[in-house]
Amino acid sequence: MNDARFEVLSQSKLAAELSPEQCKILASLIEMHDYKEGEIMVHERTSDENLQVIVHGSLGVIKYAGTPEQVLLNTISAGNFAGELGFMDNTERYASLVALMPTQTFSLSRSKLETLLDNEPHIVYNVMRAIVRAAHQVQYRLSMERSELTNYIYKQQGRY
Repeated sequence: MNDARFEVLSQSKLAAELSPEQCKILASLIEMHDYKEGEIMVHERTSDENLQVIVHGSLGVIKYAGTPEQVLLNTISAGNFAGELGFMDNTERYASLVALMPTQTFSLSRSKLETLLDNEPHIVYNVMRAIVRAAHQVQYRLSMERSELTNYIYKQQGRY
């Protein structure tokens, strides 16, 4: 068992409901990754079954990455997840994930997590709960931003 993987996993939101023993089991399934600034981690219009957890650094969610038309849609900072929806259902990415600075992540593939279904279903259940909590936070933030934008537009009588 790699102590570094256990350490980063146990400090993450992914392991919030896991016991140390469960965390050790899950840590054996994760992979550590280091990205250089500007390195594309996942390309848009591809599918990826890996959940990424940012250990340090940050990732940009960038549409049309590497082209003159590229647009930064969001920045994902340390401690947060990336790729949780693709992890769940293997959907195609709308935008690329690009390291905005030297960034370290750990990843968990859906197929590796599924190997625990028969013998460690509570680990799988608690990991899925962590992912759903993260998705709820994103949805809440988007709802708040939509509300603020709507208030801004209507207070400006439609001029913005």
